[in-house]
Amino acid sequence: MGMNERRPSYPASMRVADARDAYLRENGFTFEEYAAPRTKAFLFGFTFSVPNTKDHARGIMLHDLHHVATGFGTDVTGEGEVSVFEARSGLAGIGLYVRSLVLLGVATGMLVAPLRALRAFRLAWRCTSLFDESTPYETLVSGTVGDLRARMGLPRDGIAGPARGLHSKAPARARRPGSTSADASFHA
Repeated sequence: MGMNERRPSYPASMRVADARDAYLRENGFTFEEYAAPRTKAFLFGFTFSVPNTKDHARGIMLHDLHHVATGFGTDVTGEGEVSVFEARSGLAGIGLYVRSLVLLGVATGMLVAPLRALRAFRLAWRCTSLFDESTPYETLVSGTVGDLRARMGLPRDGIAGPARGLHSKAPARARRPGSTSADASFHA
């Protein structure tokens, strides 16, 4: 993946709502999809539709905030990393369907990028996921990315490193000729 296909992590001073909106835009997702009866999912270059239950919608909304806070991308490696982070830091607040998506992401991450998945596991120690949060979503997105990271026990600049990869269906990648790498975006 070339440098043009990677994005820097969101700055700690940025409002969470603005970072979320930027995340959605660069990945070709919309806020309205959170409330849609069905949502699209991508797995290894295939797109399919899945039911969007209330539990699933909440899980995806929080999963997207995990991407914003950690800095992990939506390419196959980043989805593996964020799934490992979620599994390690807590899945208690979500249902079986979303848990199965997270565990599929863990398995995929361990298969395609085992060292990065293990690094995410190590970095998630003593962190908390938003899945266990009882704080209203609107409160979570009203502060800064730094505030969100502090709430989750993350360092001020996140844990992913300097750049995030985007999934192969992301608009920023679709404009690049020959960009066909497999992905596993669990924005399902």
